[in-house]
Amino acid sequence: MNFKELSDACVKCGKCIPTCTIHEINSDESTSPRGFLDLLAAYKEGNIELDKEAKKIFESCFLCTNCVEVCPSHLKVDNAIEAVRYDLAKKFGIAWYKKIILFLLRKRRILDIVAKFGFVLQSCAFKIQKPLDINSKENLGKNLGMKARFSLPFVKKGRLLSSLTQTSFLNQNSEFIDNGGEKTLGFFVGCLSNYFYTDTANSVLKIAQKLKINVDLMKEQVCCGAPHFFTGDFKSVEILAKNNIEYFEKKLQTLEAIIVPEATCSAMLNVDLEHFFMMQGQEDWAKRAKNISSKIHLATWYFYKNTELLKLLNQKQRRDICLTYHDPCHAKKMQGVFKEPRELLKANYRFVEMEDSNACCGFGGVTMQMDYYDKALSVGLKKAKMIDESGAQIVSAECSACRMQISNSLEQNKSKVIFKNPLELIAKALDESAF
Repeated sequence: MNFKELSDACVKCGKCIPTCTIHEINSDESTSPRGFLDLLAAYKEGNIELDKEAKKIFESCFLCTNCVEVCPSHLKVDNAIEAVRYDLAKKFGIAWYKKIILFLLRKRRILDIVAKFGFVLQSCAFKIQKPLDINSKENLGKNLGMKARFSLPFVKKGRLLSSLTQTSFLNQNSEFIDNGGEKTLGFFVGCLSNYFYTDTANSVLKIAQKLKINVDLMKEQVCCGAPHFFTGDFKSVEILAKNNIEYFEKKLQTLEAIIVPEATCSAMLNVDLEHFFMMQGQEDWAKRAKNISSKIHLATWYFYKNTELLKLLNQKQRRDICLTYHDPCHAKKMQGVFKEPRELLKANYRFVEMEDSNACCGFGGVTMQMDYYDKALSVGLKKAKMIDESGAQIVSAECSACRMQISNSLEQNKSKVIFKNPLELIAKALDESAF
């Protein structure tokens, strides 16, 4: 990527600065979109080195794409940050604890075994929390997850994390689910829904059953590569991306489409894979990534646009439960999906908007969560305050990364609001016996 050319294209108008997630909590010109671009250009021209201070600066970006959205020229600052993180990974390496996570995400069979052991042992170091039923009109309970009993390496005491399930979603179900339908959807589940938030994945199956749509779980799918991409592990991205592209090309010969219940995974498959291969100079693979992207959709978008789900929901009873919605950065800003989940939820629940649903929740990826947790939490607490002030009982978003971040922020803010994926709420609305 030509950092100098990108920096020169920036007219320094400053429209990006008020929207920048990191600049809001660290008001320094170096940690602003135009500051990032100036530093990248200086690095490209050899005026500065990628030292540890530069590393901290470039790792501080949340990749929320707020700046891209408001920029008159829509300059791809996020792509520039992703590119320089590859250079940082080559120079400094990737920390051992992050390498372990990225390795396991690349090796699903090994991760299956580790997850089973993790499920058995997690109660030793964490206190498992289970939420009450969402129909309670009083305190809805705690967010599902586990809280660290004591401080561990890179995990602070009291931090809420998602808890493992005993068996992954893909291992719980047969590969093909016949609902007697005329069409079949492929289902890319995403790692978080596969191992942690399996209720989200199971809700997709319940919705498909009600709509009489067959589901192919495509069990040879691998991680979308987003964690590796944002961390600079481009070798792993290439391996995972090529495996998925080749597999999806074969599957899409018979599938109607592939649906994804995760904004980050969907954006990676829909948008970032093409950008990645273009950065790598692999135009043939970029073209193949673009060709399949037209058939890969966020689940709520597909159900809203291509099925009678909304009509079916309108026939169900409305419930006196108040919801608000957080727009994941990888849904609204990168894929333009924000209306569809709202319309589906409004059919059966009371709905209110929070002050700024488009504000980043502060997840920011593996590095942000592990190395800069305090910054992530600072952003998350701002989002938690917005959620509380909305008066909602439940906050929803089609993204498990946002779920992990927001659930912890709500916990630290001592909030009574719980998080539910919109697909879970939709599945409950369809199942009248659930109320």
